Amino acid sequence: MKAVISVIGQDRVGILAMCANVCAGHQVNVLEVSQTILDGVFSMTMSVDMDRMDITFDEFAGEFEALGIANALVIRVMNYEIFQAMHTI
Repeated sequence: MKAVISVIGQDRVGILAMCANVCAGHQVNVLEVSQTILDGVFSMTMSVDMDRMDITFDEFAGEFEALGIANALVIRVMNYEIFQAMHTI
């Protein structure tokens, strides 16, 4: 299964690394990353492959939500198929 992880917040060192470390810690492979910094606001989208993930999707999404709260970021994990369906007319 693939997923999309989105991150938004005040820019600072280590946001991408923090997210990549969570993925690696659960055997989630990062496929693509796009990031932008606009007037100090960090925005990142990651496409990930969860086929070898060692926890449930809900646990993974919850871990990222908690990480976001602890670091003043908004982090969302969405199933790729649902993400695609939302953007298809």
